[in-house]
Amino acid sequence: MDTSNVAGVLSSPEVQAFASGFPVMMLHLLVTFALLGMAATVYALLTPWREIRLIRQGNAAAAIGFAAVLISLAIPLAVSLSVSSSIRDITIWGVATVVLQLLVFRVVDLLLSGLPQRIERGEVSAAVVLAGAKLASALIVAAALTG
Repeated sequence: MDTSNVAGVLSSPEVQAFASGFPVMMLHLLVTFALLGMAATVYALLTPWREIRLIRQGNAAAAIGFAAVLISLAIPLAVSLSVSSSIRDITIWGVATVVLQLLVFRVVDLLLSGLPQRIERGEVSAAVVLAGAKLASALIVAAALTG
């Protein structure tokens, strides 16, 4: 085995870029996933119904609604991650998008009044409407991030 060839590959700009960039990427991912986890927890605490309990009971409507919430929180966080260049940027923009999304969710919940009770009863149609509204708002908030 030619050790000079291995050393040449290991010292290539591509390998060096990966070696320096991979830990940074992992840290950015960790911060973003932590923001997602915190946002999902805050959302679960703010909602008028208890999705996790309902999901454990087999309520498909609650599962659809909560899955849409996770995706709706992740979309602006993903855009925030893509436009940020540091942990500070990710944290600032991530928190800002999460707060905006949580506010938008409350407005959607108010506009679509009666949906929480319908979701508690397991009405999938109500969950699909709520999911669509939350996903639509997530896309708009994400687009606003890109200026």
